Amino acid sequence: MDFILSITSRERPSVMVVSTVREMTKRNETILEGECERLILISSRNTRILEENNLPSYLSPDRAASVIAARHLFKDSPVTVFDLGTILTVDYISKDGKYLGGVVSPGFMTRYKAVNRYSGKTLPLLLDMPDEIEPIGTSTESSIRTGTISGIMFEIQGQMDSHPSNISVFTGGDANYFAKRLKNSIFVVCNLVLMGLALIADRYE
Repeated sequence: MDFILSITSRERPSVMVVSTVREMTKRNETILEGECERLILISSRNTRILEENNLPSYLSPDRAASVIAARHLFKDSPVTVFDLGTILTVDYISKDGKYLGGVVSPGFMTRYKAVNRYSGKTLPLLLDMPDEIEPIGTSTESSIRTGTISGIMFEIQGQMDSHPSNISVFTGGDANYFAKRLKNSIFVVCNLVLMGLALIADRYE
């Protein structure tokens, strides 16, 4: 809230689109309504935007925004959107723009943390993103790196192979890291979520 209010203190927007996976209190919603001419809230309780865009209500706001942006950027083409962050999500869009469904699994750092936590901390917690990994690990640390990074790459490649005619779009904090490791032709759009929110704002503007 403090971050949003620091922006609106300098410029009052005509339309403000806020997407959140956290529950927003009625008080905060009222505060934001006073900071703009029109507030568009996307959350688990506010799914109207998803319904208007023919998206299922279970989609998280960031995934919904990514799908809206991908439809706009790659109109009339089938698209697979990979969001590589805390969570790795894959969303499929048909040639005519229909949302087909998706896949959710742990992201890169989440996998590192799971190895440490669920081994009772007998395995080390790694936080690095190495430029190169060994084909086969030769130590505990290198085995974790190879297993984690290769596992994600195999998962991505498998999703691509299942829909070979789709345009692949990478977004999220780890997008560039994995895109450069794959030989496939990939579009990296790091601000895909923000683009989707901007498109929603444009529509109401």
